[in-house]
Amino acid sequence: MHTFTSVVRRCTSLSQRGRYVSVRVVRPLSTRSMHQDSPRVLSIQSHVVHGHAGNKSAVFPLQLLGFDVDPINSVQFSNHTGYPTFKGKVMNGQELWELIEGLQANDLLEYTHLLTGYIASVSFLETVVKVVKTLRDKNPDLVYICDPVMGDDERLYVSEDLVPAYRDQMVPLATVLTPNQYEAGLLTDTKIDSKASAVAACQALHQRGVATVVITSIRLAELKGELLLVASTQAKQKAGCPTRIQVNIPMLDAYFTGTGKP
Repeated sequence: MHTFTSVVRRCTSLSQRGRYVSVRVVRPLSTRSMHQDSPRVLSIQSHVVHGHAGNKSAVFPLQLLGFDVDPINSVQFSNHTGYPTFKGKVMNGQELWELIEGLQANDLLEYTHLLTGYIASVSFLETVVKVVKTLRDKNPDLVYICDPVMGDDERLYVSEDLVPAYRDQMVPLATVLTPNQYEAGLLTDTKIDSKASAVAACQALHQRGVATVVITSIRLAELKGELLLVASTQAKQKAGCPTRIQVNIPMLDAYFTGTGKP
């Protein structure tokens, strides 16, 4: 990768003596200087041609917030799988590792953050575990944000063997974990049906090594027309800042496909 720097230099050619021109100078931009200038994210998520999900939803907002984002598409589909049909391909673990090796060969693994979303197979998940460890060898302070996409509304939309793989391999590596109500229950082997059980699930995940847990889109019988979000952190906070919050989210009377979690 290169950066282009415009400078003003005095021309010494006979035809342009005494004039000033803008000259475009190309010089390599080291990964170390990129690391220092801005936070850098490796985002391993799904991609859809039509609609917004996975990397299609994450990359642009992160860029607006000042993050330099390198996306790897774990799947590339024509549209979200909630539609009647879809076409496309799923990346396997070997293909993911080839991309990581290419980045590593060029000293491009200088990331401050790793973000993962939809994973289609255990082999791919195990390769992601390898990626986390490789990135942390380069940067021990790497922040890993894991969205354990497994299902919703009491229904899995990944294979069952991914549940223990997430629970045993991914959870202990995550800095931030963002399960929905159903996924948090799967990861803690509990039923989340109250605020107290949501807090208990957060605590159980803290005990597995996760610094910050955000349980999204919790449906409770006593909440009419609202969803509940519960977040808990063990990370050091500024004076006066809470370590646990809840957010009540108004529900829209509509169904949306491919928009991510509400």
